[in-house]
Amino acid sequence: MLFFAGVSTHHKLMPLLKQVGAIPLRKTPHGTLEVLLVSSRDTGRWIIPKGWPSKRMSDSDAAAREAKQEAGVTGKIAKNPYGNYRYRKTEKTSVRLIDVEVYLLWVKKEKKKWREKAERRRIWFDVKTASRKVREPKLRTLLSALSDS
Repeated sequence: MLFFAGVSTHHKLMPLLKQVGAIPLRKTPHGTLEVLLVSSRDTGRWIIPKGWPSKRMSDSDAAAREAKQEAGVTGKIAKNPYGNYRYRKTEKTSVRLIDVEVYLLWVKKEKKKWREKAERRRIWFDVKTASRKVREPKLRTLLSALSDS
């Protein structure tokens, strides 16, 4: 049995892991800011595209890759993180706390077909609605703050 900071692994909590995520954005012809959310594969709740960083690419590029795979969108990704939030990832035998570094992605193209199309839904929401749809409190705050920018 392994021990992390005095906690045995069969106690369910493991070390903090890092993911990267994208907040896909667009402006409507009326100037309203919209956020693209995708459904999670397991529970179907609304999330932003996110995944593991890569040694071969910058974190912002890895976040853009996730947006392409999970939401079928490409565009201009910010080089610096917009913020971060944490969530609990539940797996078969454990619950892991994951810190997600978030990058803004200005969407230029929406593909009709993409890698995870069969597994997810994607919907554009205005900023207020998007922030109400996500479960994580800090992600809600990050999304709400977009309406001020």
